[in-house]
Amino acid sequence: MNSSSTETKQPNVTGHVYDGIEEYDNPTPGWWTWIFAGSIAFSAIYFLFVMLADGQLSPLGFYDRDLTADAERQFALLGEIKSDPASLLAMSKDEKMLRVGGAIFQGNCAACHGLDGAGLTGPNLTDEAYIHVQKIGDLLDVISKGRNNGAMPAWENRLEPRQVALLATYVASLRGKNRPGREAQGNVIAPWSEK
Repeated sequence: MNSSSTETKQPNVTGHVYDGIEEYDNPTPGWWTWIFAGSIAFSAIYFLFVMLADGQLSPLGFYDRDLTADAERQFALLGEIKSDPASLLAMSKDEKMLRVGGAIFQGNCAACHGLDGAGLTGPNLTDEAYIHVQKIGDLLDVISKGRNNGAMPAWENRLEPRQVALLATYVASLRGKNRPGREAQGNVIAPWSEK
């Protein structure tokens, strides 16, 4: 019998002993080390790529693109949107236009005017009194330019002109619903007309 076959192989140890426990010298497998190094390299490249993309690869970037594409699809279905008083008045009776205008209102105006337009920090839009509006076309100017040194923000840089027109249409449709909320502010004005 060969003496080398009866000997058991001694494990590799580091020589470090703590409370009688020896530390084995058992390195990680090479494949694991390469995967670990590769993931670090990938994360550095991915980080730079995402930073250079200015957030367009984030979930928020994908959401914004999807939202824009959906808005474009809806506007294509709606057709041409004019912002003259006659068109605003006609659209204020069109359910399809009001649904889109209502969605714009919910996303941008509800924080101040309330979900139903009855007013929170902003005025009640469901009564007959208005502060800066005399005719339906004035709604476009108030929405676009804002009022009271930014208390009513200017939306012309955040919304497209057709979105402003749909929003004005929706706000015009709220008139006379008299929902409970803030007290009337401003002056009672004549009914909407095409002029």
